Amino acid sequence: MNYSANFADINMSVFRFKRFAVDQAGCAMKINTDGVLLGAMATSPSPGRVLDIGTGTGVIALMLAQRFPEAVVDAIEIDALAASVARKNFESSIFAARTTAYAVALEDFEPTQPYDLMVSNPPYFLYSLKNPDLRKQLARHTDMAFFSDLLDRSARWLSPGGSLQLILPVPLAEQVKQKAVKEFQLVLQGERNIHSFESAPAIRRVLAVGKAPYEAMWDQPDFVIYENKGVYSRAYHRLLEDFFLTR
Repeated sequence: MNYSANFADINMSVFRFKRFAVDQAGCAMKINTDGVLLGAMATSPSPGRVLDIGTGTGVIALMLAQRFPEAVVDAIEIDALAASVARKNFESSIFAARTTAYAVALEDFEPTQPYDLMVSNPPYFLYSLKNPDLRKQLARHTDMAFFSDLLDRSARWLSPGGSLQLILPVPLAEQVKQKAVKEFQLVLQGERNIHSFESAPAIRRVLAVGKAPYEAMWDQPDFVIYENKGVYSRAYHRLLEDFFLTR
């Protein structure tokens, strides 16, 4: 059974999933593997309120709305055009009543209630040469000040049993983990390494921190994307079978 997800074709305007479609025209950052992995891996016992930070096309928010049918999902995006695209994707979905997109920067957003789950596939090109396209700069580049702000707000916005979950390159995930624990007194709830191939070093890590520990919710093995070159692993198929169309 093959899945019709092909992230190499980033110029595809409308990306169709089993229960929703994502129009990504005009978005500086297209749907990518990191985003869908976080959307499928992020976990919480029964979140009532979810926040997706830097939602882009809105794909992670829609995946979480599908996975958690009782949850209200808010999504914020600093790029006004991307926020408009996400809003249209939400409104055209069957989850329209439970999803809301806000065109606002993290530092300007003020929630009215705590969140049980906060997620982000954030910019992670720290201190690198900036893309000349301003909108792509916003989508792709950041510095540690962003993560300090994110952790500070998570410490204030999370419910007592809530969780902030991020997908990051491994070295950056380690930095963010140390900052979360040492500077913001958050608890490491779990982490899961992601490998392109079983024999290759980890390229990403899903990191979960919060105010209180989870009970074995993250006791999972490392995740491998490919079985062979161009062939997705069984774990990848199982993780995403509820989302991707088959052919």
